[in-house]
Amino acid sequence: MGKPDSEQDFTFWEHLEALRWTILRSLGVVTLLLFVFFGFKDYVFSNIILPPLNSDFYTYRLFCLLGEKLKMPGLCPDDFRVQLININLSGQFVTHITSSLIMAVVVSMPYLLFEIWRFINPALYANERKNVSLIFLTSSFLFYLGALVSYFLIFPLTIRFLGTYQVSDLVTNQISIQSYMNALAILIFSLGIMFELPIVILALNRIGLVSRKALKTFRKYAFVTILIVAAVITPTTDPFTMLVVALPIYLLYEVSILVCKKDLPESEEEAETDED
Repeated sequence: MGKPDSEQDFTFWEHLEALRWTILRSLGVVTLLLFVFFGFKDYVFSNIILPPLNSDFYTYRLFCLLGEKLKMPGLCPDDFRVQLININLSGQFVTHITSSLIMAVVVSMPYLLFEIWRFINPALYANERKNVSLIFLTSSFLFYLGALVSYFLIFPLTIRFLGTYQVSDLVTNQISIQSYMNALAILIFSLGIMFELPIVILALNRIGLVSRKALKTFRKYAFVTILIVAAVITPTTDPFTMLVVALPIYLLYEVSILVCKKDLPESEEEAETDED
């Protein structure tokens, strides 16, 4: 079977030119959003970046509400406020730029995925274009779902534990704004990418590298692997936070099994092989 009609007349340099414009458009959108978020510094820091530093954050209030409903006061954290410091002359300005860039990339993710889809679209057949369009739409949703889980659950628990943990009353925590932003960015992008697990497995299944039977067989090994990965990307050492990270990822693994196409019976597989 030959290439799609739209792909046959494309030369190497035309592909390179298309790639160049894809990169330029993507950089242009990210840069534009960077300037937008840079201009709304007060709102971004006051309402998005810094709220997890104190016990009035949505997540902590929700835990308090759950503790009250379930008669488990231990779920409600004590009042606290983690104080950040800056130790570099240009630290706050660099943090301002970095935070704006992080916000720009997160918000522009659907457009960036669309640009990738538009670049590879001419090389696909009609049925492949339909599948790829669905995959990219689902990828955007899963990325945002992972980012939201990280921001509203994983990151607050991490800050609450590490920001208030002390080996002695004689040792005061002095957390730099750079350390705080690094933890926020790593957790958001790590969870956002890891939530793409069903898409990756589905793609591998469609090209024949992974089967539903194999996923079921390696289920217990997958759970152990997910626990290890969760332990690596989670800054805290407590098992509760690690399980909070691992549980949704393992549930996505189970979803991946469901979305994979059913394995053919051995007799049908042999028949297909003979036909080939």
